[in-house]
Amino acid sequence: MSEPTSRNGSGPGALGVLDGFDELPGGEPHGAPPPAAIAEKPPAPWKDASDPVLIGAESPLEMPDQDFAARAPAGAGPPPRPPRRRGDWVARAAVTFGAAMLLAAFASELYGVLAFVQMTPIQLVFLVLSTIAFGWIALGTLSAAMGFLPLYAGDSADTIAVPAASGPLTSRTALLFPVYHEDPARIAGTIEAMAEDLAALDRARAFEVFVLSDTRGSGPGGVEERVYADLKRHLAPVIDLNYRRRRQNTGRKAGNIKDWIERFGGGYEHFVILDADSVMAAETLVRLARAMDADPHAGLIQTVPRLVGGHTLLQRLQQFACNIYGRAVAAGIAFWHRDQGNYWGHNAIIRTRAFASAAGLPELPGRPPFGGHILSHDFVEAVLLQRAGWGVHMAPDLQGSYEGMPPSLVDLVVRDRRWAQGNLQHLAIVPAAGITGMGRVHMLMGASAYLVSAIWALSLAVGLVLALQGQQMIPSYFQDAKSLFPIWPVIDPGAALRLFLATMAVVLLPKGFGLLLEMKRALRAREVGGPVRALAGVLTETTFSMLIAPILMVTQTVAVFQILFGIDAGWKAQRRDDDGGIALGAALQFHWRHMALGAVMALICYKAYPELLAWMAPVLAGLILAGLLSWLLARPAGPVSDAILSTPEDRDPPPILVRADARAAEWSARVAAGG
Repeated sequence: MSEPTSRNGSGPGALGVLDGFDELPGGEPHGAPPPAAIAEKPPAPWKDASDPVLIGAESPLEMPDQDFAARAPAGAGPPPRPPRRRGDWVARAAVTFGAAMLLAAFASELYGVLAFVQMTPIQLVFLVLSTIAFGWIALGTLSAAMGFLPLYAGDSADTIAVPAASGPLTSRTALLFPVYHEDPARIAGTIEAMAEDLAALDRARAFEVFVLSDTRGSGPGGVEERVYADLKRHLAPVIDLNYRRRRQNTGRKAGNIKDWIERFGGGYEHFVILDADSVMAAETLVRLARAMDADPHAGLIQTVPRLVGGHTLLQRLQQFACNIYGRAVAAGIAFWHRDQGNYWGHNAIIRTRAFASAAGLPELPGRPPFGGHILSHDFVEAVLLQRAGWGVHMAPDLQGSYEGMPPSLVDLVVRDRRWAQGNLQHLAIVPAAGITGMGRVHMLMGASAYLVSAIWALSLAVGLVLALQGQQMIPSYFQDAKSLFPIWPVIDPGAALRLFLATMAVVLLPKGFGLLLEMKRALRAREVGGPVRALAGVLTETTFSMLIAPILMVTQTVAVFQILFGIDAGWKAQRRDDDGGIALGAALQFHWRHMALGAVMALICYKAYPELLAWMAPVLAGLILAGLLSWLLARPAGPVSDAILSTPEDRDPPPILVRADARAAEWSARVAAGG
């Protein structure tokens, strides 16, 4: 559940990137000499910047680029289609019809508010923009409602049967860690913890680990190589580990994975994609592999990762929101997506043959930001799997899947800029003749998430114009050029208040669903003070989310216009750690435009009529306080915030997370000591 300021190194801690090729054979040494046990393996052809003895024997698998206009994949034909469930259309019709009814009711009520006397052209523009923005909110709320009902009744939300981990495994699964200027100690600790967890279930030999590096430069690359060579030797009795660093990072993350499939994919029935901050329990991995074995038509199973490990206030807020509200949201998505779901790029298991034959990504024609390599590749890969007849499933009830999150608002904005470009890039694919209906829905919804921010911003701007016209401070539009008198906008204030309250109810309803589910869980677990803590957490998170929302609205609006004017986001490393936070001066410098915009809007509201300040307070406060808010959110959360915003994983950490943190600390100490 992709992260607007340019991604060209403006974020704190951004790493410099060296373009072109890394060192060639005979150049700089590639780290410490490999252990004797590893060096005895016959060397593979020199295809990488890393030492060839760190990678196993190749097992090639063809992965042709796809034609989006084609009706079938370019590789091997699709499997026989499973019988379609007859009820799929009912769930989708329920969500669509319900959202349409809410949209019609909103438009009708807003028309009544604006046409109290006679509607002016500027009021009509406001009506259209506001209705579009509300429609997006209504769709999300209806989807969450559809997920809340079965969850509250205790039903499963998974779209595929996920067997217990106790049965046999008939296949071999690769665990892929694509990395790009990431902390090798953190990832080494995660790999070691997951390997130990798999060994405890006596399943480690059914899995094999690949660290697929796109890190540039001999310095960072050399550090990586030493760590993973040491880890490979350390884990040799438990699990096979491979490390390779590409000479050139063609195709970015999608190209990194394609390179692995074309060289090694033939030896593995499935692979699991894990981000640098991903952790998955052994039982979860085994259950996913068994689910793929049991359903030959399943091409991908997406877990719903729990956010964990956060220390800054922003991370604690994100954790709380995702883990408390996210259950209903994810269950709702699964409810109407069924076996034509989406893929979020990590913490998912994928059938290798299906992915290779159906999901090869071509370059889009033209130059970035709309042309070139596909940035948000995961959405498109899910669409291509659907086209070929493979099931793309979601398993919201499956526990044991975890990931981290950006430590600051600046890092969130920087990441969001790249996601905005990737999602808007999909608009070029939506009209393709070979895309399924649900595939078009996925890509349109991804793009709409950013376009709606621009629509919201425009509706606020038009609303301010209406306020100034209402006070006759700026010229009004004439409906007829022959009229001697302008028609001033008149609004029914009582109806406006009722509409505002109804709209807020729709906006806040998903948070209410999450609160009810958390209260039910806390009561069932007999947690002392659980319901009170949940209510306090929801109130705290809601307050901060209302302040953050206008900042993201502005940054996403800027991103949309940057992309439309051809400004590319680039590809830089992501900061995942929270050490050091952000200095107050740096936060003020980064957000000064937000603060200036908020001050100007507040002045306009005051000049129009002071009562408007109360209506606009959440938006104005978020913008005016953007710098201070960003600085505060990047600081470690205090004890009160920690307690109020705590999640079950915070209060009772899963063993795999405790072990991963401990092993990462050990590897960090080892790297710092030069070992």
